[in-house]
Amino acid sequence: MRPIYLDNHSTTRVDDCVLAAMLPYFTEQYGNPASVTHSYGWEAEAVVKKARDIIADTIGATPEEIIFTSGATEANNLAIKGVAEAYFSQGRHIITVQTEHNAVLDPCRYLESLGFEVTYLGVDRFGLINLEALEKAMRDDTILVSVMAANNEIGVIQSIEKIGELCHDRNILFHTDAAQAMGKIPLTVKNIDLMSITGHKLYAPKGIGALYIRRKNPRVQLSAQLHGGGHERGLRSGTLYTPQIAGLGKAIELAEPTDKIRALRDRLWQQLKDLDGIHLNGHPTQRLPGNLNISIENVDGQALLLGVQPTIAVSSGSACTSAKIAPSHVLSAIGVPDKLAFASIRFGIGRFNTETEIDQAAKCVLATVEALRG
Repeated sequence: MRPIYLDNHSTTRVDDCVLAAMLPYFTEQYGNPASVTHSYGWEAEAVVKKARDIIADTIGATPEEIIFTSGATEANNLAIKGVAEAYFSQGRHIITVQTEHNAVLDPCRYLESLGFEVTYLGVDRFGLINLEALEKAMRDDTILVSVMAANNEIGVIQSIEKIGELCHDRNILFHTDAAQAMGKIPLTVKNIDLMSITGHKLYAPKGIGALYIRRKNPRVQLSAQLHGGGHERGLRSGTLYTPQIAGLGKAIELAEPTDKIRALRDRLWQQLKDLDGIHLNGHPTQRLPGNLNISIENVDGQALLLGVQPTIAVSSGSACTSAKIAPSHVLSAIGVPDKLAFASIRFGIGRFNTETEIDQAAKCVLATVEALRG
């Protein structure tokens, strides 16, 4: 038997309904949506328009404000570098957070090498930023603030509407990486100027995402990062991947209340919380419904992950940095000691998990810890 999959923050299984929505655009309606002179192109153009409409309706945007990308990494790069290039004459200061995904931190570091100045805000022990600290960090030459909606490791949900309000009071653009939040918590673009999303965190395929770009009050200007055929109003050149776009639209359309997932998460925590030396990482309630991140004292972190591996598929943090022999930068930022950070497990509970699987996972963790300590 394969391990129980509890790594849904790394990626999710494609929903059967999503796959069914994609299949015709591989084999039957395979036209290029940019081919506007025949029916094959019109069919592809129609499904792209439908997906764009679904995403826009879901977040309270207009279809013209949605640009398709290959995922949240590209969307983050387009947002951050695109703003930096378009607004550098107005200022070269950017504010972000120490606990951001590397798809935000690395573009910021790249911009630092070009002469931009970046302020990396700290967080409290739950992973939340301090709004007063954010306001104090703002300067006359600040052009962008980037704060993720929900953290990919500890699941903490930031007050993005309030953050956006602070930014707009100072005429500063606000970007949020909503890769983990989309489809899991209610999201609107009120007070948000740029929002990155991805498909593979919400039961759509890998390789597709989108960027929301505000068109009025204010109208956001971006410099394109991919040049070519002028697709997506010149902001993202490249032939649109119609099947993936159809899948992304369907996945967002299928997004449902997460009460069941939250109940499974709470069921798992109830069975683990009395374990001697266990620590909950992140906010106890202001977190993604399917997220549970724990650290366990007096066990070797690598042995812990190897011990549970035959029964459950989990990770210790972001899949994008899991090969690095270093403690999670997110756990370090919230004050978790290195030894505990190495002995951490991130459970990402998803749509297809069951109570039986949760109970088996809890028993596996408890038995592995007992064996390691013994």
